[in-house]
Amino acid sequence: MGFQSVRDLDVKGHRVFLRADLNVPLKDGRITDATRIRETLPTLRHLLEGGASVVLASHLGRPEGTGFEAAYSAAPVAAWLKDQGIDCRLASYVNGAAVEAEAASLKPGQVLLLENLRFEKGETKNNEAFAASLARLADTYVNDAFGAAHRAHASVSGMVAHFPKDRVAAGFLMEKELKALARVTDHPEKPLVVIFGGAKVSDKIELIHNFLGKADAILIGGAMSYTFLKAQGFQIGRSLCEADKLDLALDLLKQAQAKGTRLLLPLDHVVAAAFKEDADCAITQDQNVPEDRMALDIGPETVAAYAAEIRAAKTLLWNGPMGVFEMAPFASGTLTMAEELADAADRGAFVLVGGGDSVAAVNKAGVGPRMSHVSTGGGASLEYLSGLELPGVAALSN
Repeated sequence: MGFQSVRDLDVKGHRVFLRADLNVPLKDGRITDATRIRETLPTLRHLLEGGASVVLASHLGRPEGTGFEAAYSAAPVAAWLKDQGIDCRLASYVNGAAVEAEAASLKPGQVLLLENLRFEKGETKNNEAFAASLARLADTYVNDAFGAAHRAHASVSGMVAHFPKDRVAAGFLMEKELKALARVTDHPEKPLVVIFGGAKVSDKIELIHNFLGKADAILIGGAMSYTFLKAQGFQIGRSLCEADKLDLALDLLKQAQAKGTRLLLPLDHVVAAAFKEDADCAITQDQNVPEDRMALDIGPETVAAYAAEIRAAKTLLWNGPMGVFEMAPFASGTLTMAEELADAADRGAFVLVGGGDSVAAVNKAGVGPRMSHVSTGGGASLEYLSGLELPGVAALSN
């Protein structure tokens, strides 16, 4: 992997700074979904059972960065950890002399949860003095926050150089994410089929580029497909389209052909006159959309064609829904893709799902646990899959 795993560290008697992604949704001061905390528990427990004390840190929401804000306090996270039987207390703040004293008083097996890192602007600005103040809290650094690895922030990349190289490691979640992503990007078992959806071609340019010549087939769905179709001269009615990206769409189609990747577009659509739950729906006869309608999902012929590609693949990546799956009339294409991918994983194919909407779709379809890997880091996984360097990963490697 180019860096140590937390399992390679001797942590007995050491104080470890554990950067995690504890950015959980809150309502009225209570955690509504603790998935992100649960994902990092194996790393946290491994450190505590190994005889370490832990300074645990994360961002939470989007505070102003001008000091303490009660609405964004890490207190609910500390309470949740205590409920799991972890000896955890909340620090008085993020950094400073008082917090350094609190960290120094930790005994093996104890956790000090820092207040929200983003209470200080130095976190997002990757301020050197702020990074150094965080580094003074521990003698060992472990990053398990894959979901923040694409951010060049003080706790993610800036503070790492303050630790000896042999006292820096990746946590289990970070390691698991990177190994899963590498199975798709580096040496995928062929055929490799990738499925890209979502609203905009512009959001997926680097992603598509990175798989041209690598993937055997790229299946396109969602609103971005209508930009490709219009670029080829098809009628798209009132469907979403990036008019300034038509030339780019044509260029991507040409590059795909030149590099031997089949780029497939919808053959039919589920269309409606209005974007609403009780809309009067119809299925088009071909790739054209009537001028008074908008396409909001892929049609049954497309579903069948894409399913055939999925069934023949050994490695699969899905990023982005096929339509407006939040509304029942336009959910079938996306939910069927989820079912097909789960079946592929059951047959032994490696199936990676990345991106918030795709994760929401597999959960809605009830097939998340059947996938080979469901990525926890939306933006981070998108950038990694696009071939971009993640600052948090680069810092561990350096």
